[in-house]
Amino acid sequence: MSQTSINYIEFYCKRIPVIKAFYSNAFGWTFTDYGDEYAAFEDGALSGGFHQNAQEAAGGNPLVVLYTKDLEGVRDKVIAAGGTITIDIFAFPGGRRFHFADPDGNVLAVWSE
Repeated sequence: MSQTSINYIEFYCKRIPVIKAFYSNAFGWTFTDYGDEYAAFEDGALSGGFHQNAQEAAGGNPLVVLYTKDLEGVRDKVIAAGGTITIDIFAFPGGRRFHFADPDGNVLAVWSE
């Protein structure tokens, strides 16, 4: 089993209240707000979130978030394997994470407590 696995998925959106209403009504998802620009969701099997962000296009690729116990070690491995750090390690409620682009430009994130 891999020590780094998909743990969370994040989507960009234009309007948090509209997104929350849609997914609550359509699928029964529950939400936890973290400020005005972020809402985490639980769908009963997977956790994720919606980030209101004017610089990113809603409807684009979701941000897949990997989990690891060794954030700095995985960051070093990403760089050594040819990835590019797009957002360096930062803190958020519940942990720390960084974003990276793979050699084809796909952006993912890695987080840890």
